[in-house]
This record gives sequence, structure tokens and C-alpha cells, in this order.
Amino acid sequence: MKELFLEIGCEEIPAGFIGPALNAMTSRIVKAFNEARIEYCEIKTAGTPRRLILTLTDVAEKQKDIIIENQGPAKKVAFDEDGNPTRAMEGFARGQGLPLDKIEVRETPKGEYLYAVKEEKGVETSTLLPAILEDIVASVPFKKSMRWKDLDITFARPVHWILAIFAGETIDFSFGDVHSGNISRGHRFHAPAEFEVKSFADYTKKCRSAYVIADPEERKLLIGKGVHKAASAAGGLLIEDEGLLEEVANLVEYPVVVCGSFDDEYLKLPKDVVINAMRDHQRYFSVEDEKGKLMPLFITVSNTEAKDMQVVKEGNERVLRARLSDAAFYYYEDLKKPLDEMVESLKSVVFQAKLGTSFEKVERFSALAGYMADQLVPDKKDDILRAAHLAKADLVSGVVGEFAKLQGVMGRDYALKAGERPEVAEAIFEHYLPRNAGDILPTTDTGAIVSIADKMETLCSCFGIGLIPTGAADPYALRRQTLGVINILLDKEYHLSISEIINTSLKITSEKIDKDIVKTKGLLLEFIKTRLSGLLTTQGYSHDIIDAVLTRGFDDIVDAVEIIKALSHLKGQADFEPLAVAFKRVANITREFESTGVDPSLFEGVAEKELHAAFHAIGGTVTALADKGKYKEALLKAAEIRPLVDKFFDDILVMVESEKIRDNRLSLLKEVSGLFTRFADFSKIVTENK
Repeated sequence: MKELFLEIGCEEIPAGFIGPALNAMTSRIVKAFNEARIEYCEIKTAGTPRRLILTLTDVAEKQKDIIIENQGPAKKVAFDEDGNPTRAMEGFARGQGLPLDKIEVRETPKGEYLYAVKEEKGVETSTLLPAILEDIVASVPFKKSMRWKDLDITFARPVHWILAIFAGETIDFSFGDVHSGNISRGHRFHAPAEFEVKSFADYTKKCRSAYVIADPEERKLLIGKGVHKAASAAGGLLIEDEGLLEEVANLVEYPVVVCGSFDDEYLKLPKDVVINAMRDHQRYFSVEDEKGKLMPLFITVSNTEAKDMQVVKEGNERVLRARLSDAAFYYYEDLKKPLDEMVESLKSVVFQAKLGTSFEKVERFSALAGYMADQLVPDKKDDILRAAHLAKADLVSGVVGEFAKLQGVMGRDYALKAGERPEVAEAIFEHYLPRNAGDILPTTDTGAIVSIADKMETLCSCFGIGLIPTGAADPYALRRQTLGVINILLDKEYHLSISEIINTSLKITSEKIDKDIVKTKGLLLEFIKTRLSGLLTTQGYSHDIIDAVLTRGFDDIVDAVEIIKALSHLKGQADFEPLAVAFKRVANITREFESTGVDPSLFEGVAEKELHAAFHAIGGTVTALADKGKYKEALLKAAEIRPLVDKFFDDILVMVESEKIRDNRLSLLKEVSGLFTRFADFSKIVTENK
């Protein structure tokens, strides 16, 4: 068992390309080795801006041998009446490359057939690797690729060397005008010379001596320790930023931490403006004091260890000074503009070609927010309408134009500076929440309602013109926005009708949409149902329970989820199986039946009389509990009728000849089914007894 080691050396690749490229290389070599029947133990990857690395341990020296069995013609056409081979058999043997005496006759479900059994010996791995590795290098996917020279190849950046070793020997292949070998290179500035490599361990050792730390996780660990130490040495605390740490680790081969400072004057800017100016443009870490106040410090990570690091520090300070000066200019210019003037400017900003301007969008979701305010918190309607009106104002501000991720953050700041009510200002920020999976949710009713309105308006408008997410594209992040709506509804326990929100939104947008309203609503409901089902599945609820409840209905999402919780609790009880079986039986037998009303005078057996009495004794309580949202208690109460349902089916024949008796019994069961069909479609619940 041998080691395979591949390194692609190139010019600096963007940091965000490295991880996906390594993942793709791993997937492709796994697929290639599986198809080629080459066994291996473990795959490891590493990478820097200048190299992508793949190594496999304990690789088999040759393919696995396999037995190939091919079925031929039936025995009855392979031999004549005297038992001699026919042309059919001779042709089959010839096609398989076997003598006649090596052809077997086997019994199959369709009778006796000829079989050719051949052993295919495995080929040496070293013979197969050139084609496999060449394909892997040529097929690494990138968001953007480039061509260079006059070569008919593409890669993220020009490739300068390829190192390919198996069992200590070079694997020969080419990519463009680069031929593979056993040579690598060190750091571009500190150790650019070539060096020979014998194995991955040898490579790692020589790379370290050549100022290259190939493992991104090791670089990340070193940088993390370094920036924390630098912040502490400067008397502050590092503002944690995992995303920046991940990115910076893929920007350098040999990390060197540098701490610098900037003028206190810039601390008058909002904290988020300063942090984003440092992070987004310069990839600098920020530092704060124990009280969370920003300090006039930054920490950067250099890819070189200069003779005089003071020069590096001053260079970074000079660049940052210009960035912060620009940010300050934008900010103070923004403060000169009234928010309502910014809102007017949205008339010149296109939201979507068919849906009009951002100003028109604001008008639409403001109307929807007003509708929801009337339903939930009418006393806060004025704040909600004002927040909705101002929600997108900062999109035309200078700061957001420079730092798009500060939308909402700057709107809140500008609103407070302009004297808007604090809840209105906070709602301007909160209406963007949640921005991603796991993000915080709005805390105020004003922010929550404006957020739902904005997201539902986007969802309904996009569906209304046919902009429906596909597997490959979701340009308006409709999946994320739908999950945001669901999470806010559940967090705030808002009992709103999803269908009425959709109806209202589509009515507001009716002049813009060009798709059938009824069909669009159906597509929207199915889309929301799918997102809700997926969310609940990730939270650990069983698929059949989710399906049973959502099939029954989810117009009030909060209620639907509470029923799922209650039914999941009931499913955990020891007697749930017979309960589910009984309810499924009732549901199935009455599914297509329209009740004609129950006439107790037509009862003939004790079991149907007892079931009828139990229904009336239990039904009112179940309804009362359900109306109060006490679904667990309601379901437990409904479950009390199960023994009488079992007795009914044991003692009573439903499908009798008498139509009056039959319909009366079905009507009784239909009545009983109402106890639980208001909660779920029990036919969807998986039971051992189908």
C-alpha cells in the first residue's frame, strides 16, 4: 500500500476559491478511484493561495481483480437436438473470447441460460493514475476561470508547476504546457527556489523550511493565537470574526501578525462603519476595550516577514487612514440628507424590471404591514407604517453604497440622529432579520411585522411574475426569506393566516403580476409548506407526523407547529400504535363518505350506542381544549375514545345491506373522525400495522 501525493502550483488564487476547489478535487478522486476499483485508506487536503494539495494514504498498487459474468442465449437455442453447439452458442463464445468448454449453463427464473464467466485482472495503479490525475487537474471548478498564453485550458490562475508522486515515483502527465514532476517551490518572496519532494512528509518539512505552512487549519490556528495575543498586548480584546479568520488563513502562506493604530477622530463614526471599513476593504481585525468600546487599533496578517516590520505597520496605517477618511466623508454627507428625501430617491432605484422601483416596493410592503398591524397590534400601527416607509431609505446612502452589509444598521443610525422614535429606528434595522441561518430575530413587534411584510411582499411579487427558485438559482433568496418569515412567526407566536397574507399581498401587487392568481397562490403555499417541513425535520420531528399535520393544514403556522409538538408527544406514548391504527381505520373507511347525520334510533348494537355516547361526552371537551390551543391535552382526551372504536369494529359490521343502517354507522364514524382530523391526517402516520 503506497502514498499518492498531488500538488497544483499556481499564481495566487482568491481565498474563497480554495475550500470549494479542494472539496471538488476530493469528490472527483473518490469517484475516479471507485470506478477504477483502486482501494485507499484516507484522503487529506491542504492548500494555500499558491497551491492545491491532495494526498491519499495506503493506496493499492493495482486494481482489484473482478469476476465478470455475462448472460448469453437460452440453452434451448444454444444446442441442437443432438446436444451439439449451435451457431448461437458459438457466436456467444467467440464474442466473449472464450472456448466453448468454458461456457457455463445456469438455471435462472426464466429457465436455463448460457453464461460466460471471466476473471479480469487488475491493472497497476501507476498505469491508471496519469489519466485520473490529468482529469482531476483539468476539471477543478471555480466561480471564475481564466485562460493564459494560447493554451486551450482554464484554471483560476495560471498553473506553474504540478507535483505528482505515487510510491515515491513521479506520475507523468501534462496540463497545458506544464509537465508533472517531483519538484515544488517555496514562498514567493522568502524562498522561491525549487526543491525535490519524495513524500508528503518530506514535502511538509521542506515547505516549512521554505516559509510555507500548507495546512489551512494550522495557519488558522496560528493566526487566531497571534491576533488574540496582539490585541491583549495592546491592552484590548479582539472582536471575534470567524469568517474573517477563515478568509485571512487562505490569503497567506506564512502568516505574520501586525498591530497598528488609527486616529481617535474616527471613533466618532458608528462602530459598525469603522469595523466594516477595516474588514471589508483591508481584511483587518478590530479591537475593543472591556466595555465593548472600539479602540483605535487594528490587527492585520502579512504574508511576509519584512526586515523592518515597522515599515509594514506604517504602510497599513496609511492605507487605512484613506479608507476611514472616505467612510467619514460618506457618513457626514448622509447625515445632511433628511430620511424622507432618501425615500424619494428610491424612485430612481429599480428593484426588479417587472416589479418597478424600490419606492414602489416600499409602498407595497407598507400596505401589507398595515394590514398585519390591524390583525396583531393596532396600537402600534403608526410606528409600523413609519418604520416600513423608512426601511429602505439607507439604500441610497453613501455608506451603504460603499458597505452594502450595513443596510439597516445605517438606517437605524440615521433615524435616531433624525429624532425618529427609538422603536421605529430599531425596526428599520430589525426588518432585515434574520439575515442568514442562525441569525438573531426581531425583538420588537414593529420590527417583526415590517420584516414579515417585506419578505412576504418579495415572495408573492416574485412568484407573481414567475421568478420561482430552481435548484440552480434563487437570486432573490426566497428560500431564506421564507424561512425568516416562519421563524419570526414562531418566535413571536403570531397567529396569522398565511393564505390571507398571500391574498392581501397579491391584491396589492395585482397591477404588476402577470401570472394566474389562483395558481400562484397554490405554488406559494406549497413552497412555504416545503420550507416549514424542512425546518421541522431539522429540529428532529418525524417526517410522518409533519406530513400528517401539514396535510391537514398550516394556515396558522404557529398552531400547526404546536399540533406537531403535541402529536409527537402522543407518539411517544406506549399505546400510540393501536391508537394510530384505529384512527387510520376510521379515516380510511369514511374518507369519501358524506355524512347524512346520525340517528340513534337506528343503532342495533351496544358498541355503536357506547361509541356515540362517548363521542358526545368527549367531543365538547376536545373542542374546548383545542380552541384554547391546548393541543396536547386535546389529543390525549380524544385518545380516550380509542377502546370504544376498537370495540365498534370488533362487534359491528359497517357495510351491511341496509343502506339506512350502513349510512348511519358511517355517519357515526365520520363524526368520530372529526375528533382527530381537525389535528392531522392520521393516514399519513407510519405504523407497524399498515
